[in-house]
Amino acid sequence: MKRLIGTAIAALTLAAVSARAVDAKELYEKQCAKCHGKEGKGDTKMGQKYGCKDYTDSKAQEEMKDEKAIKAIKEGVKDKEDKQVMKPSEGLSDDEIKGLVKYMRSFKK
Repeated sequence: MKRLIGTAIAALTLAAVSARAVDAKELYEKQCAKCHGKEGKGDTKMGQKYGCKDYTDSKAQEEMKDEKAIKAIKEGVKDKEDKQVMKPSEGLSDDEIKGLVKYMRSFKK
């Protein structure tokens, strides 16, 4: 009986983790891909205009610290002239933001 309960809990946990991964991908595609590109290369017209980095590049991934990425998602990003180049993502929970960062990490080649 204990083994059955343990297996059920493990299955539910795995399903929840998988659901969050899907949610992060959907959020990314809905809110981020327009500029950062579906595969994180920053090669869209908007991404090139605003200088989005190629997150498939390991060097770009190393430079992107989680705290900095979370702050950018929460607060947006401004350029050197204080012009906003990325709007803050409103209405996202801390878990959703962490999921986005984790999803962006998956672009690394």
